[in-house]
Amino acid sequence: MFSSRMSVAIHILLYLEEYEEEEKVTSTVLADTTGVNAVNIRKTLQLLKKADFIEIRRGSGGAVLKKAPEEITVKDIFEAVENSDDELFHMHEHPNTNCPVGRSIKGVLDGHIDAWKSLLMQQMQAVTLKDLYTEMQAEMKKDTGGR
Repeated sequence: MFSSRMSVAIHILLYLEEYEEEEKVTSTVLADTTGVNAVNIRKTLQLLKKADFIEIRRGSGGAVLKKAPEEITVKDIFEAVENSDDELFHMHEHPNTNCPVGRSIKGVLDGHIDAWKSLLMQQMQAVTLKDLYTEMQAEMKKDTGGR
């Protein structure tokens, strides 16, 4: 199941792409822009660092992108921050096997769930951080009336 970790991670990476040259990007700054507790931001930063997407410069440096945005796919981000032990789609655990629907639901959905996961992963692989950054810039332009 999706948590908000992926969207927070994408937010962090987009913020770094936009502002790392202009300001020191710290967990406090990122907590402010995401609205997420700084402790959770630091955990996400560690996951992004472990995936080799960012570098965290100790002392006065803050976080910076280590990879180019076109080299990072949404699937890469998902795999870096989501718990890979969790299933993407969860089947309810205790359907009533005395009910014909309850007895057959797992068999009906199993193949579909695998196909849906595969399609989702393909879609996520096709979108890069650069793509999202380009979309974000267009949204920002709308917010400022095209300036």
